[in-house]
Amino acid sequence: MAQFFLYDRVMKKGFADFYNLAYQWAITHGPKVLIAITVFFIGEWVIRILRKWSRKFFLAPRFTQVRPFLDGLISVVFQILLVLLLMQIVGIQLTLFAAVIASFGVAAGLALSGTLQNFASGVLILLLHPYKIGDNIVTQSQEGTVSSIQLFYTVIISYDNKTIIVPNSKLSNEVIINLSRKGTRRIDIELKFNYGIDSGKVKKIIEDVILSSQELSTEPAHRISVSSLEPDGYHLLINVWTPAHGFNDTKYALQEKILNAFKQSDIKLPGMQ
Repeated sequence: MAQFFLYDRVMKKGFADFYNLAYQWAITHGPKVLIAITVFFIGEWVIRILRKWSRKFFLAPRFTQVRPFLDGLISVVFQILLVLLLMQIVGIQLTLFAAVIASFGVAAGLALSGTLQNFASGVLILLLHPYKIGDNIVTQSQEGTVSSIQLFYTVIISYDNKTIIVPNSKLSNEVIINLSRKGTRRIDIELKFNYGIDSGKVKKIIEDVILSSQELSTEPAHRISVSSLEPDGYHLLINVWTPAHGFNDTKYALQEKILNAFKQSDIKLPGMQ
């Protein structure tokens, strides 16, 4: 019987100690927990409002391809900031947590430096639009039509139907020549003639060929001029404008038409028999 009473006293004392500890904890940390819970619900409400605003902002056409990524990124960043704020309110020390995150960030950055650079470059390309799908560009000694723009790389289809995959970091840090952005390009053809051939007659023949070519643009106006003089002849420079897409085909066809017109007029270029 005495053992029972002793056990009962120990149990009551244990419950009393537990109650006292719980009471002290509630007094000390309870307000912080209540504040943290309140801040959590307010923070979630604010995050929803900010995401709605950001989604409306990202409806602009220039964000079409990066809209899902940016929406997810904003959501994750806000949620992380909210968690860190709650930890600070509750009183959880962030020193060790911050050190672990920083160490992980450094290790991941070193391991994925090239990949992250391509990713960052892809985001910049999608936002700034130095080129778009369908543009003809020259980069990394490659020329072709942009087929796809991804976050890590850009796909270019060359004129001989080769698929060229270029990392975006190469495109954001190197020179890109956008051949079709302005809509038109200028064809430059330089020909050499002997001084015995009348330049006025040659210009008239070329003029007729240009005016009869429907694929050439009338604006800006074309130009035919003597570009240089040499001891054995003069050079004639032809400048004519054409739509950017199909530039090479138009240039080849124009050169062939001019050559045939010279043959019909019995005008010979150096080397022609």
